[in-house]
Amino acid sequence: MTSVTDSSRPARGAPGRDRRRRGPDHGAWFLVLPALIPILVLSVGPLLYGILLAFTDAQSGRTEPTRWIGTLNFQDLLHDTLFWESFRVGLVWAVGVTVPQFLLALGLALLLDQNLRLRFLARGLAIIPWAMPEVVVGIMWRLVYNPDAGILNETLRDLGLGDGRDWLSGLATALPAVIVVGVWAGMPQTTVALLAGLQNTPRELHEAAAVDGAGAWRRFRTVTWPALRPVALAITALNLIWNFNSFALVYVLTNGGPGGRTRLPMLFAYEEAFRYGQFGYAAAMGCVLVAVISIVLAVFLAGRLKGGLKGGDEA
Repeated sequence: MTSVTDSSRPARGAPGRDRRRRGPDHGAWFLVLPALIPILVLSVGPLLYGILLAFTDAQSGRTEPTRWIGTLNFQDLLHDTLFWESFRVGLVWAVGVTVPQFLLALGLALLLDQNLRLRFLARGLAIIPWAMPEVVVGIMWRLVYNPDAGILNETLRDLGLGDGRDWLSGLATALPAVIVVGVWAGMPQTTVALLAGLQNTPRELHEAAAVDGAGAWRRFRTVTWPALRPVALAITALNLIWNFNSFALVYVLTNGGPGGRTRLPMLFAYEEAFRYGQFGYAAAMGCVLVAVISIVLAVFLAGRLKGGLKGGDEA
C-alpha cells in the first residue's frame, strides 16, 4: 500500500515553517527611527508638555516657581462662560464652513471632471486659493470688505442696493462674512480630493448605467456617490478638524471681534497665553480641544471600521 502525503503542508524544517517561528524583526525599528524621531520631538513631546502644563499655575513674568495645582484650571474652565461661548462660535464656524465648502466643492469637482475645453486651465485656477497663505487671504478679503472703498460695497452702491456696511465690524454680519472667506479659502483642497475620487470611478459603470436609461441624477446616486463616499467622509472629517482649529485667517480678519462674535477657541487660548500670560490656563483649554478632536476622530474611525466590516460580511 502506498502512503499519501499532503503536499500542501510544508515539510519539517521548510522555509515557510521557519518564517512563522521567527519573532518580530527588531532591526526594522532602525528603519523607522528617522521618521519617528521628528514626530516624537515636534509633536508628541510638545503635546505631553502641554498636558503637564495644564495642571500647573504657569504664568508669564512671575518670579515664584511654578506650582502643581491639579485640576484647578479645568474646574475654572467649567465656569468660564467666555470659553464656552468661543467653543459655541467654533462649532458654528466649523459646521458653517465645512458644509457649504463640501457642497460647492462637489459641484466644482463634478464640473471639472467633464471633458471641457481648457480643462487644465480651469483646474489650475480652481486651486489658486489653496496656494495662497492664510495671512494673504485675510488681507485680501479685508480689502474686499472695506466699508469705504471695498469692492463689495462699491458693487452694492452701483447696483442701488444701499450704501453698504462695515461687514467685519457688525455684530450680525461679522461671523457670516468670515465664514464666506473660510469656504472660499478651503474649497480647493476639498475639490482636489473629490476630483481624485471621481477619476477613480470606472467609466464603464457610467456607460452601462447610461445604456440602461439612467438619467444624470440616478447615475450620480447609484454609481458616482457609492464610489465617492469614502473620500467624502474622510475629507469632511478632516475639514471639520481643520476648521475647528482655525486661527490665522480669523485673526487677520477680525482678531476675534466684534464683541467676541468671531473669537474661535484657538484664538481665545492664544489670547490667554500670549496676551494675559496664563500659560497653564491656556494649556488646559488646549487639552479640552484635543479631547474634542480625538472624539471626532474616534467617531469617524469607528464609522469607517463598521462600514468596512459590514462590507466584508456582505462580500
